[in-house]
Amino acid sequence: MNFPDALFPQAWALGAFLPLLAIWLWCFWTAPWRRLADSGQLNVWLGTVVMLVLVWSMQAGVKPGLNLHFLGATMFALMFGRQLAIIGLSLVLVGVTLNGELQGHAGWLAYGLNALVLAVFPVLLADLIRRGVERFLPDNFFIYVFVTAFFGAAASVMATGLLASVLLWLAGVYPAPTLLDDYLPYYFLLGFAEAWLNGALVTLMVVYQPHWVGSFDDRRYLLNK
Repeated sequence: MNFPDALFPQAWALGAFLPLLAIWLWCFWTAPWRRLADSGQLNVWLGTVVMLVLVWSMQAGVKPGLNLHFLGATMFALMFGRQLAIIGLSLVLVGVTLNGELQGHAGWLAYGLNALVLAVFPVLLADLIRRGVERFLPDNFFIYVFVTAFFGAAASVMATGLLASVLLWLAGVYPAPTLLDDYLPYYFLLGFAEAWLNGALVTLMVVYQPHWVGSFDDRRYLLNK
């Protein structure tokens, strides 16, 4: 889904940097940096960034801007919270953009739009879903795995695909029938694939390395259940 530089009007591309900078300032100001002071947690955070750079680099598509790849935004948000996840995914996008620039088919002008769509939006949505589950549903391990992790990942990916489609349509890049027929349906399929992958990875982590998943609390989800 990474948008190339020439896809959107320049005003759109440059204007996207303003809200992105404001969000970055909020993230840097409020992020729980103390957690990354632990070398083990820092290694996991950096390892997740590197892993997602590789995952985002493996994408499929037939037209500029109409490519597909796993996001990993829900997993990152559940592991480290929304601020560190946004910062981490922004670094992932730096790596992917740099790699694309070296290969001659991407640049930095659309970085702001890409960051808002691929990092900020899915992370905030995943965090909103987690908060809603914690507020309205019982504290249960299976609810955490199947609703927060599984459904949260599917919803984040599908909503991100929908947002990208709306932006491409509003900017006049592609007509609505093209997006509805050749792009958006595949994002719904990708959402289920990411849901299974995200649910499996989160389940493995909460079972074997629960301290990697900051949103998971043994006492809340397992004690006296």
